[in-house]
Amino acid sequence: MKGQTLAFQGRRGRGVTAGIRMETKCHICHKPSSSTGSFSEQVVRTYSSEGSQVPKVSWMRRITKGFVNYGRNLKWVPIPLGVGFAYICYQQYGHIKKRERRRELSSNDIADRLATQWQINIYKALPLRFVSRLWGQVNSVDVPYGLRKPIYSLYTRLFNCDLSEALVEDLTTYQNLSAFFRRELKPTARPLDKSKSLVSPCDGKVLHFGKVERGWMEQVKGVTYTLQGFLGPKTANQQEGEVKQVSNDHFQSRLTTKAGNRLYQCILYLAPGDYHRFHSPADWTIKHRRHFPGLLFSVNPGIARWIRGLFSLNERVVLCGEWEHGFFSMTAVGATNVGSINIYFDEELRTNKKGKFKQGEYRDHDYTAITRDSAGIRVAKGDSIGEFNLGSTIVLIFEAPKDFDFSFRPGDKVRLNAGIGTL
Repeated sequence: MKGQTLAFQGRRGRGVTAGIRMETKCHICHKPSSSTGSFSEQVVRTYSSEGSQVPKVSWMRRITKGFVNYGRNLKWVPIPLGVGFAYICYQQYGHIKKRERRRELSSNDIADRLATQWQINIYKALPLRFVSRLWGQVNSVDVPYGLRKPIYSLYTRLFNCDLSEALVEDLTTYQNLSAFFRRELKPTARPLDKSKSLVSPCDGKVLHFGKVERGWMEQVKGVTYTLQGFLGPKTANQQEGEVKQVSNDHFQSRLTTKAGNRLYQCILYLAPGDYHRFHSPADWTIKHRRHFPGLLFSVNPGIARWIRGLFSLNERVVLCGEWEHGFFSMTAVGATNVGSINIYFDEELRTNKKGKFKQGEYRDHDYTAITRDSAGIRVAKGDSIGEFNLGSTIVLIFEAPKDFDFSFRPGDKVRLNAGIGTL
């Protein structure tokens, strides 16, 4: 091609070259110049015996010209300012988290591993509630029939789900992701352990368990949060309210109803591949439901070790009542992409709603006012209570005699209806 070869065909088919000389071109008018230019501006010219010339552009200039043309052809598309800001925050947060992680690993002090307030504020700035609502809408969209089996099979392999336990094993019957996540189990998949006083309310991993000491609880080893900040008042005296602080010791003493009893807690983490429904862990009566609007931070074990009071910051639904040994509560904690918490016998409950909220505010629903005997809602061990749209956390806080003993260790995997504690 003309202008790209040093040799060219003459009249008799011979490739001949008469000589080579280096010239520089003016970058404005492109005429030969006697001044010395940069290497990228040089042009090699070849002269033949016929007197014609074939210019060759240097490789450096070709690359430069390619980038220039690419830049000219770019089309800029405006994006919302909030999206750009959120992306910048997310990137910066990732860099900071890596740096802090390196510092934490080099320290044995628990305080050094906890998030600072400014780190929590950056985390709060992320639109996690909006993302969770959007994820819920995506889950509700019907999946085309031909794509159901490959999509659900991929999820099953990624999170190690056992479909043989599902009541309906045919993947094509689940119209959307939400229905697949909340699939029922066969009655024989989780036999109820009737020999234990307390059974697991879900499939999950044990994050922590033990006694509540002086109104403080541990979410993981060494990372604490307050009992009253998590539960709020013992009784449902009003429709709406805020947690009014009293001494932690005093608050704990008001929860226990029988002399000599202690308060215990148990935290179970549901991974995305676990069964997403939760059941009653004991025979008890639910007096009221308390809904705390809140954040939707991730509740995986790594974040639980990093943010103090994580479960008190997140949106949650607290069910409070009594069992044979006194006070009993069961709390479903929301998380990123798990803003929707459903309680089967409570149609009024709506979680992760649009709008602002004040940290610590709550809304009560008194079940004693809607039952005939004013006792509340009675549930038996193993009864279905509610569901998450994805994995999250269940927290049990209950009163029991001093000789109550848990049947597992931190980090153990437990299954629904398996015994977890006895007297």
